[in-house]
Amino acid sequence: MRCVIARFPFELTKNGVLEAMKDVTPEPVTDDLVIIGRRHYPAKQVGQVITHQDRRDFSAAEVLRAMTRLGFTCRTRLTAGPAPVGSPYQRASAMLGTQPLPLNHGEV
Repeated sequence: MRCVIARFPFELTKNGVLEAMKDVTPEPVTDDLVIIGRRHYPAKQVGQVITHQDRRDFSAAEVLRAMTRLGFTCRTRLTAGPAPVGSPYQRASAMLGTQPLPLNHGEV
């Protein structure tokens, strides 16, 4: 399959990627990843191995797009979820790891 990474066309196949990554030890994953076999590789590491280019020359999104098209499972980094719901008092209690005390609205 023809894929463009860093403005260069590459003819990639699933078997070719499997062969190229066969003896490569996965680096620790901190961002986007590609699952090849039973191993989790950082997307940039996969891109460097299959294109022989410097990691600064392409984006992880380009690699993820190409690997997804070839049938590999890809994961993107987790983004922050929605802001917690509740009063500032409840949020502060949650951050401290305590349960908020019930407020009696009639007492001072």
